[in-house]
Amino acid sequence: MAESAVGRTIVLGLDTATVVCVGLALDGQVATTAVVEDRMAHVEQLIPMIRQVCADARVAPATLTDVIVGLGPGPYTGLRVGIMTARVLAEVAGAGLHGVCTLDAIAAQYVAEIPTGEFLVATDARRREVYWARYAADGTRLAGPLVDRPDQLPRLPTVGPATIGYPDDLVVVDGPRALDPASLVVAGPKLPFAGVEPLYLRRPDATELGRRKSVLARGLRRR
Repeated sequence: MAESAVGRTIVLGLDTATVVCVGLALDGQVATTAVVEDRMAHVEQLIPMIRQVCADARVAPATLTDVIVGLGPGPYTGLRVGIMTARVLAEVAGAGLHGVCTLDAIAAQYVAEIPTGEFLVATDARRREVYWARYAADGTRLAGPLVDRPDQLPRLPTVGPATIGYPDDLVVVDGPRALDPASLVVAGPKLPFAGVEPLYLRRPDATELGRRKSVLARGLRRR
């Protein structure tokens, strides 16, 4: 049975911009987290993961006080699934909804682990491109998010998932290679509010078919 939520702060964090990650914190302390690295399993995995972390922490989803959701940048389908799920959870629970840039969350994780100067956070955007942003030593975002080829990024220390795929194009340093859901639920409430709309940065790969063109030549004359 779920514990009473009276007087408690129950924060759920979820992000589907890269892998599927979910975390839950009680009164500022991380209670439980879950990560699935399959980038194609957002729909199938997210709801069961949320139910599991809530069960592990012995809280009911309806007792959430805050929902933190990563807005990307990331692929269209993954972001849409995560953000819509967060909206529904917040609505049902009457919880506050706080959207954050996923790159900001990784930056906060890096700053907490390793003191540094200016740096970049980069994630894989596919098509031989990366999503990236530039940060000050304290994790404040200075530029971005943007999408570019990895060899076009400033030559600054870089962390994030893209460092795995493009080690020769980026200035790779020790630091997070993935978003830790524990960091998301702890740092997320203090990160800049980024709205509740997904950060796509470019058109989705899947688009609606346009209006069919006529097979008749426009200049064809009637005989």
